[in-house]
Amino acid sequence: MQSARLKSRALLIVDMQEGLFNGPDKPYEQERILANVKQLIANARKAQAPIFAVRHTGPVGSPIEPGSPLTQLLPDMALDPNRDRIFDKTRPNAFAGTGLADWLKGAAIDELVVAGMKTEYCVDTTCRAAADLGLRPVLVADAHTCMDTPVLPARAIIEHHNRTLSGAFVTLVATADCAF
Repeated sequence: MQSARLKSRALLIVDMQEGLFNGPDKPYEQERILANVKQLIANARKAQAPIFAVRHTGPVGSPIEPGSPLTQLLPDMALDPNRDRIFDKTRPNAFAGTGLADWLKGAAIDELVVAGMKTEYCVDTTCRAAADLGLRPVLVADAHTCMDTPVLPARAIIEHHNRTLSGAFVTLVATADCAF
């Protein structure tokens, strides 16, 4: 039973794109998060698990219009558009209007490993939506990030979301413990 569960996992990388990751406001523990995401990609590749990467886009004419420099995924992740499914979204929920749910269903995926940014927006919303769709979301506690806000430092936002989402919405794991 354990091996069947692992074969049905996919990795979803949320909004690890130039305009957010390398913008004027730096993400919390930026380099550690990128290293952990890259490790997840390597683990998924080794297990031949599907990799999905989503980037946030805005309307044509905006700084984040589809194809703009700010929407480009980080090259350090070495994603392969011939092998990995790369798609755009316009809302915090990576499932809304994207076809992600259908792709996962078509690949018989029932567990979705989630990493990326921003914790309090797209990561949180996507995890909750995945659970609502009957998937078992797995949030990688040390592979999602955000920026400090006027109200809370990023570290507190991340810790709060890890605690809030764990159990009710996601299974929480560390990068080192995330198998595919």
